[in-house]
Amino acid sequence: MTAPFKVYIPARYASTRLPGKLLLEIGAKSLLQHVWEAAAGSGAREVVIAADDERIRAAATAFGATVVMTGAGHDSGTERLAEAVRLRQEPDDAIIVNVQGDEYGIPVGQIDQVAAVLDRDREVPMATLCEAILDTEQFRNPNVVKVVTDGAGRALYFSRAPVPAQHPDAAAGGFSARPLRHIGIYAYRAGFLRTYTELPRCELEQSERLEQLRVLYNGHDIHVEEACVHGGMEVNTEADLERARKIATSHKLQATRGHD
Repeated sequence: MTAPFKVYIPARYASTRLPGKLLLEIGAKSLLQHVWEAAAGSGAREVVIAADDERIRAAATAFGATVVMTGAGHDSGTERLAEAVRLRQEPDDAIIVNVQGDEYGIPVGQIDQVAAVLDRDREVPMATLCEAILDTEQFRNPNVVKVVTDGAGRALYFSRAPVPAQHPDAAAGGFSARPLRHIGIYAYRAGFLRTYTELPRCELEQSERLEQLRVLYNGHDIHVEEACVHGGMEVNTEADLERARKIATSHKLQATRGHD
């Protein structure tokens, strides 16, 4: 049995590519509410939204969420969660799952799985999930974060670039080395969140704009496991938003037909 865990959802109002995206509607609910409802259906003892803006707080409170207000100056969701965990005085050994507020359609199974991965591997302070990349368009898309691991499932590197490099003799449409998409969900021990804020930023983190690279650069391990259930998508652009809305409409139609 997995140790008890809590879900924290970092919720930043500003977004360069899609301003105010967490409050944009997908099928009559905000993106943030969709994510919160998924987290609430997991095995988490509590789901907390870490907000930086009154508009986020008001919307989240309206749909019944527990909200903690954090500063607006954080560079990443992990930094925001570190403040939230400190404000709520979570014990150092508590397992905290970071479900990103823009991960539409995230399956409950992924939330429970990442908590279980960290609970099993006591030697690492942090865990995350991945899934196979099946097409070259996704592989080359800089908005799709790739991860490369060692044989024990520890992360070697995360990148927006198409890694690992593919041999030119690979079959058309195929891959000579299996690429993996990083799924935007993490589990940490609460004490490590405090450690994270004390680690120096590195050039790799700033160049790739990936907060998890600070962990690797400073010598800490991240356990990566392939997701046991697929689904979910990051909403970063207008195109992503439209895709999510089409998915929501399709699900609504299927549900309606099921009641005919």
